[in-house]
Amino acid sequence: MSAWRNRLIGLLIAAAVFVVDQAVKLWMVANLKTIPTGERVIEILPIFNFRWTENYGVSLGLFTAGSPEGRWALVAMTGAIALFVLVWLLRERKLPEIAALSLVLGGALGNIRDRYGNGYVIDYADLHFGEFRPFLVFNIADAAITIGVLIILARSLLSRDKPDTNGGHDTADAAPEI
Repeated sequence: MSAWRNRLIGLLIAAAVFVVDQAVKLWMVANLKTIPTGERVIEILPIFNFRWTENYGVSLGLFTAGSPEGRWALVAMTGAIALFVLVWLLRERKLPEIAALSLVLGGALGNIRDRYGNGYVIDYADLHFGEFRPFLVFNIADAAITIGVLIILARSLLSRDKPDTNGGHDTADAAPEI
């Protein structure tokens, strides 16, 4: 498969993540934001709820933007990261790396769109075991970013190139020893 075909597939994956993320967020706005504040929860399973949350920060609620300047700084910072990921994606050749970067890019674009349009990111997925929550409330974009980063890390740790045992010499060009 050609590298450009892989990159096109990657861009389609990023677009799909973005569209699905935004569609689910629109559904959340229509169904959760209309519920009175304090009651904005829909129980789906005993361990999973839809819970309306406005995230004014970044991952794990860090770097909360408490001012318009902070909001636009977060938009600029995450935009720069998304641009870096896009350039990295366009330089990659292998589909697994491109797919992982696509998940990160699509998720980043979804959250950038929220922050740009709303001033906050819409989070809604609440996984819990009683009062214990292994994650903060998140969204599809966050999940895509996390999965993409985990794939990148796993591939970088587990799929190393074989070490060069020829001392740097290409055996195909070497003259036969006599």
